[in-house]
Parts: sequence; C-alpha cells; structure tokens
Amino acid sequence: MSQTERRIFASADGLILAADAVGPPDGPAALLAHGGGQTRHSWSGAAKDLAARGWRVVTLDLRGHGDSQWSPEGDYRLERFAEDLVCVADQLGGKPALVGASLGGLAGLYAEAWIAPGSFSSLTLVDITPDMDASGVAKIMGFMGAHLKDGFESPEAAAEAIAAYLPNRPRSGDLSGLTKNLRLRPDGRYRWHWDPRFVASAQEEHERGPRRDMDEQVRRLKLPMHLIRGRMSELVSEDAAKAFLALAPHTAFSDVAGAGHMVSGDRNDAFNLALTTFLGAHRGA
Repeated sequence: MSQTERRIFASADGLILAADAVGPPDGPAALLAHGGGQTRHSWSGAAKDLAARGWRVVTLDLRGHGDSQWSPEGDYRLERFAEDLVCVADQLGGKPALVGASLGGLAGLYAEAWIAPGSFSSLTLVDITPDMDASGVAKIMGFMGAHLKDGFESPEAAAEAIAAYLPNRPRSGDLSGLTKNLRLRPDGRYRWHWDPRFVASAQEEHERGPRRDMDEQVRRLKLPMHLIRGRMSELVSEDAAKAFLALAPHTAFSDVAGAGHMVSGDRNDAFNLALTTFLGAHRGA
C-alpha cells in the first residue's frame, strides 16, 4: 500500500482543514468524514481496505476536530460542515464517493440536497438518518459533555470512561488509537482533541430539528446511496431506517449485527465488507 500523505484544504470561510490521503493517486476518490467528537483516525481500517482496492482515500478532520482549525466564532452549524465537504470535494477534483459517519453523514446529505447537488458520486450514511432517536442523542451529548471541564488524568482514565459508555465493546489494551483523540493540556490533564464549543452547537442543532423540506429533498436524490446501520444503534431505530429507505428506495441497506452507533469501531470487519462491496459496485459512478 502507498504511503499516507498529509493534505491541507481550505474551507469557504478560511479555516485550514487537515486530512490524510492514501492509495494510488490516480484511483477513484473516496472522502471519509467522521462523526462528532471523532477525528480522521477513526477511519484507519476502512482507509486501509479501500486503498488496497485501488481507491484514493482522503480522511478528513472536520472543522473544530483533530488537527483542523477551530472556528473563531464557534460556528459549527450543519451548513458549515456541509460547505466544508463541498470545498474539499472541489479541491480534490471530480466527484468523490462520500462516506460520512453520524455528523459527517448528515453534512454530506445536506451538501448534496441543498448546498451543491452533484458534489459526490455516491453517498454512504453510517448510522445516521435525519430522524434520530432523542434518547440516543441525549446519551451521546451527555458523554461528550461530561469531561469538557476537567478532562482526564491519563489516557487510561479516558479508556475507562469509554468502557463505561460502551460496555458491549471489547476492550483493547492498545491505547495508541485513543491517544490520537486526546491532547495533554498545560494543566496536566488530557482533553478530547476537539473544540468544546461544538457540544453546545450540536445540541442547538438537534433542538432545531431537521429542515421541514428534508423528506422532499431526500426523495429527489438520485445518486447511489447506502445506509449502514448498527443493529444495536441507540440513534437510528429500525423504524427510522425503514422510513428513510421508503423516501429513497434506491438506497442500499446494511444492518450490521453486534454493532451500535459506532459501527466501524464495534464491527470493523463487517463494516468494511459492507462499505467496500457497495463502493465497488458503484466505482466510477
């Protein structure tokens, strides 16, 4: 497999967005956008598998996350994330296949429906639909906000917090992936590597709810789409998945057993198989 290349992109409002690119430079492009509170490193397994299959894979740190710049105004509205994805797609040239987990998926859907239709060759939504379970959202927001002020005394303490939040996920003794999502601050505490203002912004976004014309816009989407749901998802119920598929019946559907909202982390093998199968079928679409 080719070496990972560091990439830098510019957002429409001048933020610097960090990314990694791997795979043959002349391969079809796949743009991977993580969920809220994550970083580009959450895609390591999927990026490796896609690159091995000839894709040029770009894993992006969304604004306010990872090594991308924080918004000076704390502007983390869904529209901004959607505009960023369109900007990155433009700078890549052509139409990348967009794979978005949670926030990244909603931003891709918003971009394709309202900001710049035709930006992507396909759209994969990883455990996200516009109709989200309110209790699941509250659980996620609660976890993200729980350690904003005090952080953690060590990466091991952060791992303990994640284990309590995700009790069904097998624990790993390797903390190298987790440490990429933490930063040691001057006070000696470890904190998540994203702008804490994002939590309040995400909460406000949820309270506003989806746009009233969301269903109509989803019906109009004609590009190849794929919904990958974790069968134990706390965010996307079976009924919500069925409702989305009724709006866009051409959408492929994968229901991953043994996985919750963090599908790629819970069942990376099954997730990668579903993803590579779909993208392989629509390569060059």
